[in-house]
Amino acid sequence: MEKSEKGNGAAPATRSPMALMGSSRNENQEVNTSMRTAETMLRLVPMALGVAALVVMLKNSQSNDFGSVSYSDLGAFRYLVHANGICAGYSLLSAIIAAVPRPSTMPRAWTFFLLDQILTYIILGAAAVSTEVLYLANKGDSAITWSAACGTFAGFCHKATIAVVITFVAVICYAVLSLVSSYRLFTKFDAPVNYPSKTIEATVFHG
Repeated sequence: MEKSEKGNGAAPATRSPMALMGSSRNENQEVNTSMRTAETMLRLVPMALGVAALVVMLKNSQSNDFGSVSYSDLGAFRYLVHANGICAGYSLLSAIIAAVPRPSTMPRAWTFFLLDQILTYIILGAAAVSTEVLYLANKGDSAITWSAACGTFAGFCHKATIAVVITFVAVICYAVLSLVSSYRLFTKFDAPVNYPSKTIEATVFHG
């Protein structure tokens, strides 16, 4: 009796294959939930940055004895406002979609990939053009008789610089999002290209 009791006590506990599959499934769900939460937060950050840059630039105007200037007087700054508004709206919409626990499909992955790329270039272009205008406003350009205006409208240039810096931070966030969406797309799915191998072989034989 003692031997049998000792033998029963020393026997290791084994888990059934179904239990192992269930535990691995739970671990995968936890990982997916964590990744989905991280992506959602990452998509909300550029939304906040875009709104901040947009508000700063919308309120950017100055009047003094030399005249008045507003962001709407410069096309580059108008473009910056519109680009930040579009990117902020897209960030909010994509964050809502990313937060929904749905299986990843090829159309969804391609949509995120393409839109992330497009919005990255839009916001990057806005930041780059606005930086050029700020440079001219600070340094001037004698070749085109453009005098430095920031000495006269220092407050205007200061707010514009803040808006451009915030926009460049949003550009970094979109670059990271583009890397995430491209990694997810090309690690899970193949490129949608059909190779007409049979047609090529038939053409070669007929030739």
